[in-house]
Amino acid sequence: MSTAKPLNQLIQQFLEAIGIGAKIEENLAVVHWDSVVGKEISEHTDPYKIADGILYVRVNDPVWRNELQFFKNEIINKLNTKIGKSLVRDIKFL
Repeated sequence: MSTAKPLNQLIQQFLEAIGIGAKIEENLAVVHWDSVVGKEISEHTDPYKIADGILYVRVNDPVWRNELQFFKNEIINKLNTKIGKSLVRDIKFL
């Protein structure tokens, strides 16, 4: 008697097998950015990539960039909580 695996588990196994599962997981930080930081911050920012646990975010104003430095750890914690894993180690505001 075989037990069927949930589709999401099969997809995850496939992605891991072809070597892109971790990259897709990392990019969840970019996907969830707007919902984590809220409308006001998302209007001034553009998360465009993540590499080696560092999320790179363009900021359209130097004042906002400086202000976001104060909230960096809070944003990292919220992103990792939303993702369900500690994937984001740092954020570089550019």
